Amino acid sequence: MSVEYQNVRIVQKDRTIEEGSVLFEEGEIRNVSDSPLGRGDTVIDGKGLSLFPGFIDVHIHGANGHDVMDATPEALQGIAEILPEEGTTSFLATTMTQSPENIERALRNAGSFTGENVSGAEMLGVHLEGPFISGRKAGAQPVDYIREPSVTKFESYRKASNDMISLVTLAPEEKGGEELIRHLKTRGIIASMGHTDATFDEAEAAVEAGVSHVTHLYNQMSGLHHRDPGVTGAAFTDPRLMVELIVDHIHSRKEAVEIAYRQLTDERMLLITDAMRAKCLPEGTYDLGGQDVTVENQKAVLEDGTLAGSILTLSKAASLMKKHLHLSDQELLAITSGNAAGELGVENRKGSIAPGKDADLVLVDNDFNVHATWCRGELVYERKE
Repeated sequence: MSVEYQNVRIVQKDRTIEEGSVLFEEGEIRNVSDSPLGRGDTVIDGKGLSLFPGFIDVHIHGANGHDVMDATPEALQGIAEILPEEGTTSFLATTMTQSPENIERALRNAGSFTGENVSGAEMLGVHLEGPFISGRKAGAQPVDYIREPSVTKFESYRKASNDMISLVTLAPEEKGGEELIRHLKTRGIIASMGHTDATFDEAEAAVEAGVSHVTHLYNQMSGLHHRDPGVTGAAFTDPRLMVELIVDHIHSRKEAVEIAYRQLTDERMLLITDAMRAKCLPEGTYDLGGQDVTVENQKAVLEDGTLAGSILTLSKAASLMKKHLHLSDQELLAITSGNAAGELGVENRKGSIAPGKDADLVLVDNDFNVHATWCRGELVYERKE
């Protein structure tokens, strides 16, 4: 069955069609037009609303009571099924620092997860966050399980995941860091600096070795100092780096978000949630890697007050960027899907609204409230009025 949206704002990479039409069928976009096509079996009037490409979250641990480290098909299915409510149609299942056995269990589960019979977001791969990080910048990552970067150990993780690892967060200054970075580059896997206390010079050396990404800017990394700009400074100044940011105005206050955006622009920023299992659930106490996390007033913290992931949605992050920085449609498209699609090598089917692309679409109003989400041509979320 073909579906046609008419009279809808269509946000494309290079322009916005104010009252256009999008036709999709069998999971694929067939046509995009400035005027009605009149070819859909089902025609939907999108007047007053905007169609964006479905959002892509490259850093999410869990949602709605589920966590990637639960290592069950039901957990990944639960995450995939709830994400369209915020407009997310693709994601990287993100692990955390744990025992090798628990990490491998989660990776085997992800590697065998096909997504068949799941009405929801597509799992594009795995983001391995830890255990190859710095104990000085552990944050909510359990210190007891942190290990030095190791090609041998990574290879056991890669095999356990059935080659599904797309991105690895590590501390490049740790012993074995450069070797692992070079190994990841040869395998075509994104190496990211995160949970790291690297100096600016160490960060730049890591980029030379193959690092091309920065995990949750500002949080658990060496900060900007006028005599050593640290990883934060490298993220700002090195055009080879794509940079994640958690825009909830908790992990980074809005002025810090503005500073970051002025440096990175829409060319290098990716919005992420870094969400944990409490997302979409009431306030209370939840588990994160065997640690109690208390969620209150939109903030998730460990017992000692350390931030422990978030309960942020990508639609909320986009709305805050639009409201406070007045971003254009095209800038918002880039930081919610376009940049992630390009970095993950799936821009041939994700991250834009064009013929031949997956029909991953999110219908939003001016405040970025999600009205409908389509995953590969299937309506998986519709807002109840």
